[in-house]
Parts: sequence; structure tokens; C-alpha cells
Amino acid sequence: MTRYIGAIDQGTTSSRFIVFDRAGAIIAQAQREHRQIFPQPGWVEHDPVEIRDNVTATMAEALSGAGLTSRDLAAIGITNQRETTVLWDRITGLPVYNALVWQDMRVDPLVAEYAANGGQDRFRAATGLPLASYFSALKLRWLLDNVPGARAKAENGDLLFGTIDTWVLWNLTGLHATDVTNASRTQLMNLATLDWDPVLLGAFGIPRTVLPRIVPSSAVLGTTRDGIPIAGILGDQQAALMGQACFEPGEAKNTYGTGCFLLMHTGTTPVPSQHGLITTVAAKLGDAPATYALEGSIAITGALVQWLRDNLGIIEHSADVEALAASVPDNGDVYFVPAFSGLYAPHWRADARGTIAGLTRFASAGHIARAALEATAYQTMDVVRAMEQDSGIPIHTLKVDGGMVSNNLLMQFQSDMLNVPVVRPATVETTALGAAYAAGLAVGYWDGLDDLRANWAVARTWTPSMDGARRETLAGSWKKAIDRSFGWSYTNRTNH
Repeated sequence: MTRYIGAIDQGTTSSRFIVFDRAGAIIAQAQREHRQIFPQPGWVEHDPVEIRDNVTATMAEALSGAGLTSRDLAAIGITNQRETTVLWDRITGLPVYNALVWQDMRVDPLVAEYAANGGQDRFRAATGLPLASYFSALKLRWLLDNVPGARAKAENGDLLFGTIDTWVLWNLTGLHATDVTNASRTQLMNLATLDWDPVLLGAFGIPRTVLPRIVPSSAVLGTTRDGIPIAGILGDQQAALMGQACFEPGEAKNTYGTGCFLLMHTGTTPVPSQHGLITTVAAKLGDAPATYALEGSIAITGALVQWLRDNLGIIEHSADVEALAASVPDNGDVYFVPAFSGLYAPHWRADARGTIAGLTRFASAGHIARAALEATAYQTMDVVRAMEQDSGIPIHTLKVDGGMVSNNLLMQFQSDMLNVPVVRPATVETTALGAAYAAGLAVGYWDGLDDLRANWAVARTWTPSMDGARRETLAGSWKKAIDRSFGWSYTNRTNH
């Protein structure tokens, strides 16, 4: 009997279940969206029960739609939106509050309070992370302090904490565990020990009794009620790194969506960042040593195309941007810095705001569209250069995925600005595939990393064709445009 691997892909807006074969091809899939809850400005919540029910529903729908049963699955892997925080009752299994989503900013006052005593990087040496509202520790602290009775129940061992992978795993198997990649995003795990750090727990006021056990990314953890092994867990961007078969130091992938997430594998030693990046765990496969990655996040990439469509109205559909940008031979010396809510990696300037520089009467809608696309490539270039400086490893090829990789003009310009090939794989569902790979390795469905490398196939490669002097001129002008975006927001002005 042919058997397959299933992957639960629990994302920020929807839950999916995808079934893969040994070649990494999709056999079946199903998807359900869940509500985005906004109780106050800056607050973002999800209903964990809705997510739980959607996960189980998509599993059933995908299998039945393809005429499969649970017996056709050798194992299941889980990948998930990272940092989103759930706290639930050990006995009833019900959340004590909605999940606080990674985008939620209600803990900003706590971030400022902690940063005032030791600076934004006071925990970076242990965790690889700056103080920020994204990570789970302060979200969990908020729940313990603001849900009536929560702290006392937590200290008595009656409440359980988890990121979404832990919540899904607990509901499927009864196990309270998380993998090292998700644990590395809580700001409570020490990167060196791969365990909860008592100093961090004390600093954030977190009782250890609520925390899950930290496990490898690829290992048989337990079984579902139908007897299917749950054998892999990876945070979504680490899963995409694995799905892109980036297993060696210097191998990198960039996911082009609303924003961009660029990860570079750095080997078995965590690389501290001096250039505005995050140090994170890439994976831990069974008993093998953990591997690490540098990560750079860019806030606005595909969202800028949506802005051209919805706010300026110069395109009707997002896909129209490529033709409009291609209607001019170059950017006409126009540069668009999309710092709508500040700049993320590697600049980290909360005081920056969106800027269009270099406008003359010559500039047209085509130049604006081209500058908007090029902004994605320039921002990616900045992150790549920061990664190379931090790691000392040059990036020789950039593997790409996400919605924007269908834009050939953008991908060619990305290759030109990086001066390396840009490669789009045949399988675009790299996040779910990475989770499937982690599970399949644990149960022997695939023999090792060479099997996964063999599965990876190229759909298209873009190679650099730009003159070096032209590249330097464009990069220099982009740097000037970036500098002009700084200092616009007085309320967020930094001391630079």
C-alpha cells in the first residue's frame, strides 16, 4: 500500500492540511480560514478553539476528498504561525483567553519598561532576540497578570502555555511539548542549552509549571486518536527553510509575501548578530546537534503592491503591477522606501516613514510601480548583506518562495542587485513540505537529507545580467533614499 505524509500548516489567517508523496508532490489538501479579532487598536487575537476545530476539519476534508484514510499516512508534521500565545486550563482543555497573535502590540509598554533597564538587547546574548512585542514571553506575562486568577492557577500547575504548535499537538495527542524552533521564539529558551532559562523565567515572571517540554523538530512524539504518529514540528519560516532543502551554512531562502522573511542556515553554532538580524534555531533532527539560522524580517513588500492598488488606484489588480513597471525601461531615478510603520531588519528604525525620492516631471505611474517592485529587491539586498557580514559566509544562490515570485521583473532585478542566481522551486508549498519532511525523516519515510535534496527541483532560475557599475549606482541611490526616510515620526524618534 502506498503511504503518504501529512502536514498541518496552521497560519496567521487559515489552517491547512496537505498530503505529500515521496517525491514531495501534493496528493490532497484542504483549507479553512479563521477570524481575526481586533478588540482594540493594536490588539490582535485568534480563537484557539476555532483553530483547533479547523485543523481537525481540514484533516478529515483533505483525506476524504482524495479517497484516503488515516491508515494511508505514515506520519504527520506540524508547522505554525510563530510566537502566537495560548494559555489554557489543564483539566477542561479550554483557553482562559483568546490567543495573543504575534502581531499584537498590547505589550509595548512592557517592552519599554524592560528596555529602560538594560536596553533593547538585554536578553539577546541568551536568546538571539531583541526586546519586542513579537515574542511570546511578554504576551504570556500579560495573560498571567490580566486574566483574573490566572497567575495563581498557573503557579499551582493548573494552566498550560503553548505557541500554536503546542496547542495543536496537545489537542491531537494529549502531549504538552514544543520543538526547539518555536521555543526559540518565546524569548524564554537559552540558545546554547536549548532549555528554558531560569534567569529569563525570573526576569519575565513566568512559572516553569506552565511551560511545555522542549523536543527535537524531527522525532516521534505521540499518536493521534487514529494512531497516526505526530513526528515533526517546525515554526513556519524554519519549515520553509527545510522545504527549500537549505541544510548547509550559507544556504538561504526568502519568502515574498505581505512582507519578507529571509533565513540563512549558519550551521551548528548560533551566530550573534551585530547588524540588526535575529539569531534563531533552524532545526534539530532527532539526536543530531541543533542547527541555527540568521533571520531578517521586512515589514512591507507585497503590501506595497496592494497599496498601489487600493490607495493610489494606479493598478486594478495586484498582478497588473508587473506590466505597468515594465512599461518603462528603468526606474527614472525614482526610489520608494515603504516604511509605512517604520523599518525592520536590518535598520530597526521606528521613526522612519514611507518616502518617494527622486521625483521629477518626467516620473510616471510606470516609474512609481517599478520603484515599488524594486524596493522589495533593495530591502532584501540590505538583509542579505547584513547576513554575510554577521556570518562571514557569502550567499551564492537565493532560493525564493511566496506569492511575489511569479513576478519575473522583480525576480530578475533581485538577481541583478544581489549578483547571484535567484531560484524558484517546482514545489511552492515549501512551508508545509518542510513540516512533512521533518515528520517523514523521523519515521524513515525518507532516509536522510540527500533524499530531500533529490526531491528539490528547479522551476526557474534568474541569473544576474547587470553591469557592476550600474548595480553600485542603484545601491548608492537606494541608501540615500533610506537615509531620507529616517526621523519623520517624532513620537517614535530614536537617538541616532
